[in-house]
Amino acid sequence: MAAHTMSEGAVSSARDREARNRRMIRIWLYLVLIVLATIVLVGGATRMTGSGLSITEWKPIHGIIPPLSHEQWLEEFDKYKLIPQYEQLNKGMSLGEFQRIFWWEWSHRFLARGVGFLVAIPLAFFWITGRLERLLQPRMIGILALGGLQGAVGWWMVASGLSGRVDVSQYRLATHLTLACIIFAAVMYVARGLAVYSERPADRSTQRLAGWLVLFVFIQIYLGALVAGLDAGLSYNTWPLMDGAVIPGDMFPIQPIWHNFFENPKLVQFVHRCFAYFVLLAALWQAFATVRRLPGTTHARRAIFMVVLVLLQAAIGITTLLMQVPMSLGLLHQGFAIVILGFAVAHWRATKGAYPSEAKIGAGYGV
Repeated sequence: MAAHTMSEGAVSSARDREARNRRMIRIWLYLVLIVLATIVLVGGATRMTGSGLSITEWKPIHGIIPPLSHEQWLEEFDKYKLIPQYEQLNKGMSLGEFQRIFWWEWSHRFLARGVGFLVAIPLAFFWITGRLERLLQPRMIGILALGGLQGAVGWWMVASGLSGRVDVSQYRLATHLTLACIIFAAVMYVARGLAVYSERPADRSTQRLAGWLVLFVFIQIYLGALVAGLDAGLSYNTWPLMDGAVIPGDMFPIQPIWHNFFENPKLVQFVHRCFAYFVLLAALWQAFATVRRLPGTTHARRAIFMVVLVLLQAAIGITTLLMQVPMSLGLLHQGFAIVILGFAVAHWRATKGAYPSEAKIGAGYGV
C-alpha cells in the first residue's frame, strides 16, 4: 500500500512538473510566433516599398551590423547602383532615399536572424535542464532546421533580382513566404499541442476536415504571394466582375499554357479570387459538419469562428483590391492571412487534443 501511495505521489509530482514545463515552453513558443508574424509583416512592407534589393550581399553574421559611417553608407550605396533596379527604376535617387529602403531590408534580415537566436538559445536551455519532453526534441530541431533553410531561400530569392530583372522572381517570393508560413504553422502546432483542453479530441472525420482547411489556407497564401510578386493586385481593381466579366478573357496568352498560372497577372489574380471563394465554402462546410457532429462543443465554436475570420479576410481583400492596394491595406490583408493560418492550425491541433503525457513514464508508474 505504501509503495502504491508513493507511486501515485511520484506521478502527481511528475504531472505538476510537466504542466509547469509545458506552460513555460508554450509561452516561449507564443513569443516566437509573435516575432515570426512581425517578420512576415516587415517582409511585406519591404516588398511594397521596393526595398528588398537594397542589400546586395548575403552576410549572415557580419550583416547584422549596418553602415556606421558616411563612407560605409556610400560604399553600400555604390553596390546598389550596380544592379538593374537602380539603373532602370531608381537612377538618381539620393543617399537619404537609399537609406530609407535599406532600413526596411536590414530590419527584415535583423528580425530573421534574431528569431533564430530566440529559438536556439531557449531550446538549448530547456533541453539541457530536462524540461523538453522527448517527443518535442525532434520537432524543435526540425523547426530550427527549417529556419536555417529559410535564410538560404531568402537569399536565393534576393539573388533573382540582382541581375537581369528589377525585382525578385515571383516563384521564389512565393516559396519564401510559404516556407515562412510553414514554420509559423509548425510552431503553432507544437505550442497548441502543449495546451490544456477541456474538450475531448474530436472524431477522425472532424480532424481531417480541420486539416484539409489548413492545407487550403496554405494554398491561398501561396497564390497571394504570386499576386504580390507580379503586382497583379494593381490591375483589374473591380469586384465582383473582373475586367468587366465573371470570367475574363485572354487569360492564356503565354506558351506553354501552364506558365500563365504563374506569370500572367490576369490569370494569377483570377485564380486567387476563385480559390478565396473555395476556401470560404470549405470553411462553411467544415462548420456545418462540425456543428452537426459535435453540437455545443468548443470544436464547433472554433469552426464557426473560422468562418467569421475568412469572411473578414474576404472583406479586407476586396477593399484592398478596390482601393488599388494601398500599403496599409496590403499589409493588413497579409497580416490577417497569418491570423487565419494560425487559428486554422490551432483549431486542427485542438481537434486532436494535447500531446500525450510523459509524466507516468517519467515517474516510473506501473513498474
